[in-house]
Amino acid sequence: MTRFIQFTGALLGTLIGFALGLALLQRAGDVIQPANRPAFLTAFVVATLLFGYLAIPYVTIYPVRRAVDKLSEAGAGEFALGVAAIVVGLIMGVLVGLPLAGLGGPLGTIGPPVVAVFLAFLMLVTTLYKRDVLLSAFGALLPGGRPRGPTNRVVIDTSAVIDGRIVDIARTGFVLGTLVVPRFVLDELQRIADSPDAMRRNRGRRGLEMLSALQKDAGSTVEISEATYPEVAEVDAKLMAYARDHAAAILTNDYNLNRVADLQGIQVLNINELANAVKSVVHPGEEMSVRIIQEGKEAGQGVGYLDDGTMIVVEGGLRFLERDVPVTVTRVLQTAAGRMIFAQPRSDGR
Repeated sequence: MTRFIQFTGALLGTLIGFALGLALLQRAGDVIQPANRPAFLTAFVVATLLFGYLAIPYVTIYPVRRAVDKLSEAGAGEFALGVAAIVVGLIMGVLVGLPLAGLGGPLGTIGPPVVAVFLAFLMLVTTLYKRDVLLSAFGALLPGGRPRGPTNRVVIDTSAVIDGRIVDIARTGFVLGTLVVPRFVLDELQRIADSPDAMRRNRGRRGLEMLSALQKDAGSTVEISEATYPEVAEVDAKLMAYARDHAAAILTNDYNLNRVADLQGIQVLNINELANAVKSVVHPGEEMSVRIIQEGKEAGQGVGYLDDGTMIVVEGGLRFLERDVPVTVTRVLQTAAGRMIFAQPRSDGR
C-alpha cells in the first residue's frame, strides 16, 4: 500500500512539475535560452517527481497512522471534542472563504478550501492541547461525561490490582472519578499469570480476579485504556507517561514508584499510606486489652496486634504469652512500615 501511494505521488509530482515547468518557461522570456529549455523542463519534472515520491508518505500515510493511534487511545469525551473542533474549524473556514471566493482567479478557487482545512486542523490541535481543561469544563455535556474535578482519572498500577484492597476501597466510594486500567497493565498481569513460577502465577491470577471484581462491584467507573506507549520500556515509566498525558493520579502500593512519581509532580494515591492513616489512633496513657501472641525482639517483650493490624510491643509481656492482658500505652512510633505502639502491663493485670 505504501509503495502504491508513493508511485501515485510520483505521478502527481510529474504532472504538476510538467505543468509548472511549462508555465515558468512561458514567463521566463529570454532568461532561459531556447536551447536550454528542454533540459530545464526535464530537470524540473524529475525534481518534482522525486519530491512527490518521497514526500507523499509524510502528507498521507504517517499523519493517518498517527491519527488512528491517537483515536484508539482517546476516550469518548476526547473524541467528541475533536469532532466538534473540526466542525467549528470548517464553519470558520466557510465564513472566511466566502470573501475569498468573490475575488475570482486562482485565489478565489483554491483559497477557500485551503483556509477551511487549515482552520479545521488548527482548531483540532488547539482543542486537543487544552483537552484536560475543556473536559473538566464541559464534562457533563460530553458523551458519558460528568462534571470533572482535578482527580477525575486514577490510573491503577499492577501492584495495586494484585494487592486486592482497591476493590474494597472502590466499593466504599472514596475513589472519585474514573479508575483507568491501561492495556500495558493488563499485559503485565497476563505475563505474571502465565509465569512458570507457581508463586508469580498465583499472584497474576489473583490480580486478574481482582480486576474482574473491580469491574463488577466497584462504585466507580472502570475504564480499560488502549494506551500502550511502545516507545517506553518499563511499565512504571508507562504509568507515569499516561498520568502526565491525561492529568491522572496513580493508585499504587509500590514505594519506589511513589517516590519517583512524586519527584515528577504526579499525584499518587498510596494504598499503604491510606491504610496507615485510617488505623486506630491511640495516645500515651490510654488503656486497652491485648492478647500476647509471640515473643518480641528484646528480652522479655511480648507482641500483640489490634484488630486493624497495628503491632503492640508490650515491655515485660512475654510472661503473658497466649493470654489477654490489660496494658497502658507508653509511646506511639510511626515508621515506614506503619504505626507501632509500645505499652506496659497494668499493675492489676499481673
